[in-house]
Amino acid sequence: MIWDYKIFSKMDKAQLLVIVLLMGISLLVIASTTSLENNLFLTPYVRSQIKWFFLGGGVYIFFSGLDYRFLKKISPFLYLIMLILLFGLFFTGPIQNVQRWYKIPVLNFTFQPSEYAKLIVVIALSRYLSEATDQIKQQKGLLKASLIVLIPFIMILKQPDLGTALVLFPIALGLFYLADANKKLIRMLSGLAISGFVFIALMFMKILSHETMKPFVTIFLKDYQYERLNPHTYHQNASQMAIALGKITGSGFKQSEFTGGGWLPAAHTDSVFAAYAEEYGLLGTFILLTLFFILFQLGLKVTQLAKDPFGRFLSFGITVTLAMHVFVNIGMMSGFLPITGVPLVMVSYGGSSVLSTMSALGILQSIYTRRYLFS
Repeated sequence: MIWDYKIFSKMDKAQLLVIVLLMGISLLVIASTTSLENNLFLTPYVRSQIKWFFLGGGVYIFFSGLDYRFLKKISPFLYLIMLILLFGLFFTGPIQNVQRWYKIPVLNFTFQPSEYAKLIVVIALSRYLSEATDQIKQQKGLLKASLIVLIPFIMILKQPDLGTALVLFPIALGLFYLADANKKLIRMLSGLAISGFVFIALMFMKILSHETMKPFVTIFLKDYQYERLNPHTYHQNASQMAIALGKITGSGFKQSEFTGGGWLPAAHTDSVFAAYAEEYGLLGTFILLTLFFILFQLGLKVTQLAKDPFGRFLSFGITVTLAMHVFVNIGMMSGFLPITGVPLVMVSYGGSSVLSTMSALGILQSIYTRRYLFS
């Protein structure tokens, strides 16, 4: 059966608990950062996020009941639709000076294809790697696998959406490693990724001077692209200030002076971690990071338990995707990475992020519940 309700009795209850707790944290932060009145919890943004959580719950149930192997069959179709949607963005009007969203006027919401593109790339790449176990060890096979990632990477980068595009790189690297691809190339790509991260981190920690490095880096990047690596922006300083003001226990719900005063940009979206850290401090941050750690551990457990190569690649790719979102978002807010608009999964406000994340978590449940159904 393609969809079976009977598997719900075998679901991973720990994952469900973590999801509910993250949803609760999300609503608390959004209520605090979007309320103009101290006694108001159900702000318009909170009501909207609740709506997305309910829709996400429906998507989660659908994908949990769906046999994940069906995704393998339709992955070429999903990949084609993804490319069409990404290409179509170049013919839409810009929103906030970028071309990342489709506006749906009848339903009064925006749709961001790149959020779903990451999941579709994982599905398509998992299919190829599960079927090309011998070819992937050769350069030709690895080139084909790389193209699956490279085409959407370039299209997303052109929107421009640097953060989402860069998330695709570690996804591909992780799946290539799991597939036991050409070790020489894996080492080269890993070295490239680590070198890039260290260079950016040193710049944002102000060990390397942004102005001093400009003549060298702009040989490869345009001036406006290099300015995205500027660690001295107001947003960078404000996010670090909010985190520092949280100290050990935080200011408390709706008691933050910096975020509450409107000094933190995008407090309920990109900067939600900084807003949370100011109100709940180091202790609250530890709780949030523990929830994410448990979620990733559960994802890796699914990879270990999956009974077919496609399930192993798919679950590992999804886990890496979620982990990279958390790593990049917190790195941005903590001053180690440039602010590029990567949401904090299940916590940041936004429908596209919620739906794509709940789809991914539902697929993990599908792989987990079907671990005993076939050899």
